Amino acid sequence: MKVISDPNQVALVDRSLAAVWHPCTQMKHHESFPLIAITKGKGAWLYDENGNALLDCISSWWTNLFGHSNPRINNAITQQLEKIEHVMLAGFTHPPVVELSEKLSALTNGNLGHVFYASDGASAVEIALKMSHHFWQLNGKPQKKKFVCLENGYHGETLGALAVTDVAIFREAYGSMLQDVYTTSSPDARKAKSGKSAEDVVKQAIEDLEQLLKKNHGLIAAIIVEPLVQCAGQMAMYSPEYLRLVRELCDRYEVHLIADEIAVGCGRSGKFFACEHAGIWPDFLTLSKGISGGYLPLSLCMTTEKIYRAFYSDQTRHGFLHSHSYTGNPLACAAALACLEIFETENILEQNKVRSKDLEHAFIWAKTDSRIEHWRQQGMILAFDIKNENIKKPSTFAREMFLHGLTERVLIRPIGNTIYVMPPYILSPEETAQMGSAIQLALEKVLA
Repeated sequence: MKVISDPNQVALVDRSLAAVWHPCTQMKHHESFPLIAITKGKGAWLYDENGNALLDCISSWWTNLFGHSNPRINNAITQQLEKIEHVMLAGFTHPPVVELSEKLSALTNGNLGHVFYASDGASAVEIALKMSHHFWQLNGKPQKKKFVCLENGYHGETLGALAVTDVAIFREAYGSMLQDVYTTSSPDARKAKSGKSAEDVVKQAIEDLEQLLKKNHGLIAAIIVEPLVQCAGQMAMYSPEYLRLVRELCDRYEVHLIADEIAVGCGRSGKFFACEHAGIWPDFLTLSKGISGGYLPLSLCMTTEKIYRAFYSDQTRHGFLHSHSYTGNPLACAAALACLEIFETENILEQNKVRSKDLEHAFIWAKTDSRIEHWRQQGMILAFDIKNENIKKPSTFAREMFLHGLTERVLIRPIGNTIYVMPPYILSPEETAQMGSAIQLALEKVLA
């Protein structure tokens, strides 16, 4: 793929590098590492100004569930645009936010019946943390204000969310600004070594958590987890049994459970909510990314009647005093409603069972490659690790895979030595097979 050959595209890239500070990026790397100018998208494909196509294997940072320029979502936003584009949600309401809240509550069978809206995933996590902290204040236990997070977990990069994130590269520069938290063992199945099983890893992680809660539960407000898959933590996957046992411990020691489903919710795990695999509901559940189909910024925190009632008072200071200017934006809610309608009318969860089998088949080659370990899959997430001894330049491996992926017409974004795909829910069997073959070819070039 010729990445930057057209003069107009060069101009656009140069203008972007001069004026735009790109996220999660060392800008100096773009002196040698191409910035890709995308001008349109259709279905699972992205196109540059030369018309070169890239298969979006990562759903544009895990957001785009039903393809780019989806006609049903486009139409929903256009129709809403003719009515009201935005109105503040403090003191006002509107049909899309009411309908979306009702539909989401129904998906939890009413277990999480109250929805608070924000704009991005980290903000939704902040809301859950603040709600938990405030709840214990209102219930006469102000000392319960610390949080527990998992080793290698990621929850966002605002200060509260970053405090419960255990990925060193995100914390190194800002650690002195963060609240102290407890970090407990991850149930990551890859930790099973020396004859141990994934179940043994879960058992040990639960024992570690129980010891922590037994000693410190009087100080702890909540534990936050990414159900089933720690995504930014190199797609670490674990058994639903861990969630079930964590729920039991939280009930026993009066600690809230926050399920961060920003990446794994909205059908990505194989069920609409990843917690459903364990048959449990948390006290708080956060969603973002796929909830609007990758169209507009939207996030939310769902919670229980018990939590909601604790804030219900004649006193303003007992309310949850948190806000975003674009909370519950009507256009974003309309996009989310269109996504939920697609889930329902096109039977997406059942269709994804077939697609996940296609995904497994497309990467069957990676199961038997001696250079690869820890092949794993959870619904529409598939990942595997390249053994360190086979990587010549670990510091540049991910970038090299990205570049060689471009030449094979696939957009991938490895995390360290972990190659993963989280494609849109619309791939044909042929596109899925093409994705697997293209990534195999790119890997061969990098390891050659």
